[in-house]
Amino acid sequence: MAARSSPANLVSVREYAVLCTHKVGTSLDSAEVSESAFDHLCRLNERFSKAGARLLQAEGRHSLKLDNFVGVVRTPCGTTLEIVPKHVSEGGNLAEARTLLRKMLAAVFDLPTRDVGTASVQVFDAPLSEWVMQQFLRELDYLVKRGLRSDYQRIEEELPFLRGQLNTSAQSRQRPGQGHRFHVRHDAYLPDRPENRLLKLALERVHHSTGAPESWRLAQELTLRMQEVPRSRQVSQDFEAWGEDRLMTHYRAVKPWCELILNQHTPLAIAGSVDGMSLLFPMEKLFERYVARWLRSKLPRSVEMRTPARLHSLCQHVGKPIFGLEPDIYIADGEQRWVLDTKWKLLNASKRDGNYDISRGDFFQLYAYGQKYLGGAGRMALVYPSSSKLPGPLPHFSFDESLHLEVLAFDLEGDAMHGIDRLQLPTT
Repeated sequence: MAARSSPANLVSVREYAVLCTHKVGTSLDSAEVSESAFDHLCRLNERFSKAGARLLQAEGRHSLKLDNFVGVVRTPCGTTLEIVPKHVSEGGNLAEARTLLRKMLAAVFDLPTRDVGTASVQVFDAPLSEWVMQQFLRELDYLVKRGLRSDYQRIEEELPFLRGQLNTSAQSRQRPGQGHRFHVRHDAYLPDRPENRLLKLALERVHHSTGAPESWRLAQELTLRMQEVPRSRQVSQDFEAWGEDRLMTHYRAVKPWCELILNQHTPLAIAGSVDGMSLLFPMEKLFERYVARWLRSKLPRSVEMRTPARLHSLCQHVGKPIFGLEPDIYIADGEQRWVLDTKWKLLNASKRDGNYDISRGDFFQLYAYGQKYLGGAGRMALVYPSSSKLPGPLPHFSFDESLHLEVLAFDLEGDAMHGIDRLQLPTT
């Protein structure tokens, strides 16, 4: 199944791009949007701010600068804003950025590998939301062809004939003149299960949102085949009730796609996005989880790894810990300990006089981690994405003779952490 060409009202930019309501040179770092789309983004930012995050910062009445969220936002006026990672300092390629984002999401959220191979990720030249919807429809189509799981449901109703068991209590209260009707209880084998209700709700959202003709036709076909299934009205409760037994094995592949569509993975709910499906993710969290997942695959199972760690606080006050210290990655192997923090920021290895653009606060934070988690002795690391300006690790930093900090570069395309050998981790 191939996606159609990108729609005319698609605006593709990358993190920290400037959006204006007036004519501006179009690139991944700047673009023009309509005034209605501009106003919608400002309102969306207000909701993000109330939740403790920031989607953008306004720069006057006609210009705004995006923050580090990536994904897709659909506005009521029909504009699709696609935000891809800023993984290179200058220039950048939209297709490569799209591929990178999909690759990271597939790894972080355990998306099925059967249909998310290299070719599937790279050849799909469309925004993230269309890719997610297409993969969901493929898995749902496969599931429906295998058969939806049904259960017996107890039904109580009034019929003109006897069926199942007579409800004597209700029948005794039957109104005069209605003696020819019977209150009965019986069991029906129905597909009204939490999993099917969630899939129906996700299907309706995809049917309404997709702009790809092939996806729309498949969504229309699946809607007809799932007519008997009601949509979920309690999403969180139905996800909690999702069955994981062996009889539900064939549902496992579609679940992560369903979770993405119903915003179970987004850190902030995007209320009011009724004109299309919106998916937004904080890039620093995606990078953190991607690196942690890669690192876990390189360590023996016997090695303890916490992501994040919540074992210590900065100090005690009135007998209670305050100012929790939560490194992104904590590793323990016997008596040895390591602490790693990931930072989604493009460093410049040539700016040695400017501390390579590393934040002063990050050094203080790692020093506190070293004192509390490592007892003031050991090795720590700050992990940044590799780039042309940071092709490898920096010379190491020493807080003292016992506590050292490495700055490493993670290659997202090659899936490698340059300089990891300096940490002397028990990798396999």
